[in-house]
Amino acid sequence: MRIWIGMMALACALSVQAAPKVAVMDLAYQQRVEQYIHSVSAQDHHYEDDYSVSGSSNYNESEATSSYIEQGELRRFTGDIKGEMLRTGLFRLVQGTPHTASSRGDVYDVIKRIRAGNFKGADYVLFGTVSDIEFTQDMNELAHTDSYSAVLALTLVADFSLINTKTFEITSAFTAMGEAQDTRLVNARDVRVSLNRPRVVREVSKALGEDVAGQLSLQLGGEGYEPPREEPQRNNLPPDTAPVILR
Repeated sequence: MRIWIGMMALACALSVQAAPKVAVMDLAYQQRVEQYIHSVSAQDHHYEDDYSVSGSSNYNESEATSSYIEQGELRRFTGDIKGEMLRTGLFRLVQGTPHTASSRGDVYDVIKRIRAGNFKGADYVLFGTVSDIEFTQDMNELAHTDSYSAVLALTLVADFSLINTKTFEITSAFTAMGEAQDTRLVNARDVRVSLNRPRVVREVSKALGEDVAGQLSLQLGGEGYEPPREEPQRNNLPPDTAPVILR
């Protein structure tokens, strides 16, 4: 019996050691920022001579528009990605160095960041980039009623690559999506509705994490990954009994 327990413990230890170490990067994004500049300058000049005193003014007004590309990392949605990856049992996770406002270099240059030692101890880096993120809020009229539905929805689409830190080979690539919405019924179009934005963000994050873990598991030869299902809530009512005819 002891030998069997020892063999099982050794097998578990070997399986843990075989699991690759992955650094999950925060989702990279870039956006165009536009600036509108309106400047006004005025100067008064006074001079005098032996016979008179006079003055003049210079007035200048200018308008300009400038734009630049801002890069960064979205840290709000990676927690559930890490959690669902751990649930699969296929990976061990290590923490990498995040990109900050003072960081130099392109946030999309993953190879340079690997060579700089930002992901020490990682066998792979999961690099994700935001391809689309959109909040929408609508008020829709319900047919044949005097009610309206207020809807707050969020959709997030991201592209992922699993990169080998030694060979820079891409071993897995896919697109994942998370979406959710909050809906409330109201009796008037102009009524103020308080929609649950944090809950929508949380559900999108969870859906994105499940999609990422499932696609990683399938592409790396796993048997597929199914997220844990929530048990139905019980109302603590007594069990149903057979009907009785009263006479």
